[in-house]
Amino acid sequence: MTRALRRYIYSFTGFGQDARRFLITTAVYGAAIGLYWVDFNLYLESIGIDRPTIGWLVATAQLAGVVVALPASAISDRLGRRTVMAAGMTLVALALIAFLPGNVPLIFAGVALFGAGSQIVNVVQVPYIAEHTRPDQRNEFFATWNALGFITGVVATLLGGAVAQSLAAPLGLTTAAGPYLVLLVGITILSLAGLATLLRLTNDRNSLAAERAKEPDRPGRFGIHISNPGLFFKLLLPGFITSLGAGQLIPFLNVFIQKKFGLDLASLNAVFAITSLGTAAAILAQPAIARRFGRIGSIVLVQGASIPFLVVLGFSPLLWSVVMALAVRNSLMNAGSPIFDAFAMEKVSAGERATLSGLMTLLWSLGWTIAPIYYSTLQAGLGFDRGYAVDFATIIVLYTIATALLWRWFHHTDREARAASPLDRAAAAMPEAPTTPLERY
Repeated sequence: MTRALRRYIYSFTGFGQDARRFLITTAVYGAAIGLYWVDFNLYLESIGIDRPTIGWLVATAQLAGVVVALPASAISDRLGRRTVMAAGMTLVALALIAFLPGNVPLIFAGVALFGAGSQIVNVVQVPYIAEHTRPDQRNEFFATWNALGFITGVVATLLGGAVAQSLAAPLGLTTAAGPYLVLLVGITILSLAGLATLLRLTNDRNSLAAERAKEPDRPGRFGIHISNPGLFFKLLLPGFITSLGAGQLIPFLNVFIQKKFGLDLASLNAVFAITSLGTAAAILAQPAIARRFGRIGSIVLVQGASIPFLVVLGFSPLLWSVVMALAVRNSLMNAGSPIFDAFAMEKVSAGERATLSGLMTLLWSLGWTIAPIYYSTLQAGLGFDRGYAVDFATIIVLYTIATALLWRWFHHTDREARAASPLDRAAAAMPEAPTTPLERY
């Protein structure tokens, strides 16, 4: 084993106890969420719900996420991140149960619960990670955390599709919706198991209270204070623009590929498993790329390189080329996300992390609220082929703008990091003093 490889592997070790436990939660809960995103829209189609209604269901879930994002971040400062994440996972489990009868009003209620619950978890987990890792290990931990979610998605989608199809008939579920009902039950069990692992984390309420006591009393609307609105705007806008594109693509990729190429459930899940595996590998490689090209340089590099593969994904008539483009595009576009999360959390004060995370997820959900309505309008007015053609063209433009803004506003931070003196870099790499339970790692 070469010295470089040993150094790379070592950089992914040394995480604290709660940080390691959170990875277990990520593995279990991530498997549930991964299966949901791959198969839920197909379940809706299997019980006869039309595509415009599916678009409104997706928008409803995202709108619920918009509503809870900022309150969740503020409440987590008071009650603790663990408690608020547990509440979110409980809502997700209740939502999954509501989907089982196949009743449309219940499904609308369920997607609202699911959107709210999953958003609560999304808002809180990023500041939780920042508070349970040292600055010198955050790139690696965020990468490990993201990659683990995709790896468990590989296992879940491969096993889930095959197991659901094999169990549906013996269980008497012979309709088109049968395999998806089996999957929904399995997703519910996984979400409850994720909640059980989460409750093994240390309750961080008292530690957060101690951190708040150190900071000056700064009034703000609804208890939210932003010291540098311009910085927040620059950190938030590229992600919002990206969400306007992703919201047209990600929730409906399963429908697009299944309808275009006529894949069955197991084959479709295998396609998404392949893409998830490639994404996990790219995410794990991203910290090394960031060390070579800088954080922002590495993010812009991988996101810019993903755009040509969107063209192949949207317009190629060959299944093998679409699968390849999907795998590469997903790998590149998602690889930079953990690095940007770590970068953003370090650009603001400790007291502003939950607020920034809340706004990031709020705007992401807002984009995903708007985009499915746009998608549904195109599908209804232009039909399957022309509607998706306009979708992909729009996505390419939006991704290009977002990547360009990120470079324009933050590329100087890479130069500043490289220009830091060796003494500054050594100090930044040293572990923080264990002043509170959140800083013992």
